Amino acid sequence: MRHGDRLARARALHAVFAALLAAVSLTSLGIGATGLTLGDVLGALSGAHALEEIERVVLYDIRLPRLLTGIAVGAALAVSGALLQGLFRNPLADPGIIGVSAGAGLGAITVIVLGGSVALIPSGAYAVPVAAFLGAWGVTFGLYRVSTRGGRTSVATMLLAGIAVAALAAALAGVFIFMADDQQLRDLTFWNLGSLAGASWVKLAASGPAIALAIVAACTLGPALNALALGEATAAHVGFEVERVKTLAILSVALGTGAAVAVSGGIGFVGIVVPHLLRLATGPDHRALLVNSALCGAALLVAADTAARVIVAPAELPIGILTAILGAPVFLWILLRRRGLVDL
Repeated sequence: MRHGDRLARARALHAVFAALLAAVSLTSLGIGATGLTLGDVLGALSGAHALEEIERVVLYDIRLPRLLTGIAVGAALAVSGALLQGLFRNPLADPGIIGVSAGAGLGAITVIVLGGSVALIPSGAYAVPVAAFLGAWGVTFGLYRVSTRGGRTSVATMLLAGIAVAALAAALAGVFIFMADDQQLRDLTFWNLGSLAGASWVKLAASGPAIALAIVAACTLGPALNALALGEATAAHVGFEVERVKTLAILSVALGTGAAVAVSGGIGFVGIVVPHLLRLATGPDHRALLVNSALCGAALLVAADTAARVIVAPAELPIGILTAILGAPVFLWILLRRRGLVDL
């Protein structure tokens, strides 16, 4: 398939993934423990059907902010994965695997446990996203500096350093968990498993702008990432400021991942599975890949969240468990495929 045909096909998938996202979003709004059905939701959104007070609360104060949070988090994680894979020129790079998510989680946990009780550690709705961003940015920048020598990035060094950083972050998080009181411990335990149950308009207002900014910035880097795939010297020769591109990519990953982890907790494998499978299906052109990753990642996370609410109803399965159950086998398949041990 010619490059132009592949790019046209990838761009045509924008509409497909947008329609898929709309479908799973409406399904998510129409499923829950109350009697509010999909027909009620469609009627309410179109203005053809009036809701009871409790139904209005369920739809507009619980399900809608949860849906929008799921869209934002899924898009942020998938786009962050696509950015890292393009930046390091390795399809196995991911915010979770290299420790970026762990750094964001450590920042968030620090504020949850110590916020307001220790000097210089604030509390409030915006404190957790900011701390998660700083944690993600610190880990991302540190990994890049450690793994880059002479203008060349060692993927092996990056992955090994990421494992070490993730282990250190997990150990420090364990210290804070040990210091937490009973209520904080319950919150942290459920938060570490990943969930959208705590979504609200306040949290969405705190994390949404950061995620939107990160995704918009990432989508402008498509041509530069395409050039970087040919080597940094080639990218510089055709007119891209390589160090500026790297810095913007790192900041976008840190901002998007940090805000997503802050509002949803630990949700793994979205950032590696979605962009990798899209790259296999539509090619490596980042101009379309980043947009498709955002749409597909959002649709996947909303669908997973809907399933998590249905599988063990009326209880709720943490979404991080579900994405790990689905994502780990796919990740194993990717590894085996790259080593030539499977043909599919």
